[in-house]
Amino acid sequence: MIYFVPTPIGNRDDMTLRAIQTLKLVDLITCEDTRHSRPLLQHFEIDKPLIAIHEHNETKKVPELIQKATDGINIAMITDAGMPAVSDPGYRLLRACIENNIEYTVLPGPSAVLTALVGSGFPVHAFSFGGFLPVKKGKRSKALTAAAHSEITSIFFESPHRILSTLEILAATHPLQQVCVARELSKKFETYHRGTAQEIFQHFTTHKAKGEIVFLIAPSDFTPHNN
Repeated sequence: MIYFVPTPIGNRDDMTLRAIQTLKLVDLITCEDTRHSRPLLQHFEIDKPLIAIHEHNETKKVPELIQKATDGINIAMITDAGMPAVSDPGYRLLRACIENNIEYTVLPGPSAVLTALVGSGFPVHAFSFGGFLPVKKGKRSKALTAAAHSEITSIFFESPHRILSTLEILAATHPLQQVCVARELSKKFETYHRGTAQEIFQHFTTHKAKGEIVFLIAPSDFTPHNN
């Protein structure tokens, strides 16, 4: 069995009892970065062999893990934060489980996407998640324009080093578009900055963005007064 186990996005107390029990049960744990995951595991008194899986070695490691699972070894996969495979390693391993008839299960747990969606105050009945916005400004501009014209809430991950540039692009083309910058979710300095693209751009022009960021764009017909 291979278990895909979500870990807290910031607050260790969000670790579920089932996640802790599963990690104590398995024979082997894979993680993105052993330096990041080991303190979390030690906090919950979990002492298991660790194997790092990241974008540079995932293709090589997946067949090895499938072979171990075939040999009867129980494996858990965690990433640095949140649900494995969502903008993190894990998708290739899950696909390999399906293709090789390896039993697997996905545990529910912390998710920055859903946390930000609910906390934004934007419509939640339908939404899209676009992962990380493109690095190149031209492609980023197209993605932002499409989101601004969408009838559902759009959610993206964004770097704190690039959020000002992203806001500048959107403020130039859709200055009245309602947006939300959700920062440091579940952590001590959690904040939700809501307003028009122009207002939020002006805010971060004088307040440097720090920490993990989820960027949300409201539906095209949304106004904070009639929703």
